[in-house]
Amino acid sequence: MSAPTAPATGRPGFGSSTPGFPGQRPGHLPRNPEPARHGPQRRMRAAFGLLGPRRERHLVDADVLAQLTLPMGDDGLVLGIDPDNQPAVLGLCRPTRLDVVLVGGTWIAQVIALRAAAIGARVAVETARPQLWSPMAQAAGGGQQCVTVHQVGRIAPQGPSPASPVLIIRDLGIRPPRSRLTTAPWQSVLTLLPYLGPTAPRLLSTADVVGVQRISPQEADIVGKVMRLGRDDIVSLPSLSDNVALWCTQKHRQYVMTQPTDAETGLLGAPRRMD
Repeated sequence: MSAPTAPATGRPGFGSSTPGFPGQRPGHLPRNPEPARHGPQRRMRAAFGLLGPRRERHLVDADVLAQLTLPMGDDGLVLGIDPDNQPAVLGLCRPTRLDVVLVGGTWIAQVIALRAAAIGARVAVETARPQLWSPMAQAAGGGQQCVTVHQVGRIAPQGPSPASPVLIIRDLGIRPPRSRLTTAPWQSVLTLLPYLGPTAPRLLSTADVVGVQRISPQEADIVGKVMRLGRDDIVSLPSLSDNVALWCTQKHRQYVMTQPTDAETGLLGAPRRMD
């Protein structure tokens, strides 16, 4: 007895007389070459199904296209909020040098360290007061060495890079010695001064950004002269709250209120100016 065969269907790969795709088994029902037409005929596009709705194209002129913009905020470390209740951002991780001087307490410097680590920077603290920094450094990375504490003069090169920016914090009193590590691309340096000393005018005049917490009227006069502050700013510096600082350059100035998160408050305590 001869083997059963299936009649040719005219569909490639589904009949015995018409070559088509290999591996297809015969026996499928043939397709009606002329299907019944019920209702209006709809056009089909090969491999794309039914045509979608026809709409007019959205076109703009070239001069109008140039007016389209996407609003974007600054990137960096959020110091707090400004008087308009908008985020105040300091770009610490950048391909250019940045030298920051902060006249204030350890609390705000440690908030900056925590937030720098949160945005992916490695923080190296050179300090003569390791007892103030070690608990924060141990809790900062959850077991990872994102914040390290070094003795005076024993901080090694950090190897900054775009993928691993570095923030160096120097907490060395009112007369910080010179360091082998300076500002560099992707490596910013923050020098913490508890109050102004003999070298403060030089440090302030060479800094890219200066932050000032509450200081005495005499110190306010020195800062105002070096940073070219107006009389209103000089008068307000001795009366700032514990979580407010004036951040300024030679041309710009901004009051910023640092609002700690619950985690920061649990680790560092309430805002304070004095240690």
